[in-house]
Amino acid sequence: MTNKNSKRKVKNQRFVFAISLGLVISLCPGFCGCGRMSGYSDEFLFPQDVRSVYVEMFDNKSFWRGVEYELTDALAKRIEADTPYKIISSRDRADTLISGQIVGVSESELTSERETGRALEKEVQLRAVVNWKNLKTGDLLIDNQAVAASASFSEWQNQGFNYASALAANNLARKIVELMEREW
Repeated sequence: MTNKNSKRKVKNQRFVFAISLGLVISLCPGFCGCGRMSGYSDEFLFPQDVRSVYVEMFDNKSFWRGVEYELTDALAKRIEADTPYKIISSRDRADTLISGQIVGVSESELTSERETGRALEKEVQLRAVVNWKNLKTGDLLIDNQAVAASASFSEWQNQGFNYASALAANNLARKIVELMEREW
């Protein structure tokens, strides 16, 4: 009889363990989804106390002229398209001010033709430092953040430096707007 009792005891222990494990597994997703630990959120990506942005013309510390106009224009358009903020033409009426300077523009060769050594594809890289200031409180929302972006071009496809610098400015503007998002 003791052998039967020990088999029953083992069966009961397995049954209790299986029920306990099933209960833990079924309740765990419910507990993990509740609370503010990490994961998905339905919170707003951008600071909600800001309604308008004044985009100041970027300074250009490089030798390439005109890139500052492309970047400033691309940033204003990107803010209007991708954020809930409005671009204001008057600094006095804006909630925030975004400014910065282009600290580097470089051109490099990506690939070259084997026989002649002529460049087949080149790349333009823009580097900038960005500031975003809340004009009401004086707080810096972005403080001297370095950002870089690049774009490639090929003279064989009738593309030049100006084409690639406009693409790189648009890519850089997209990265700056991503910096404007709140931390997760």
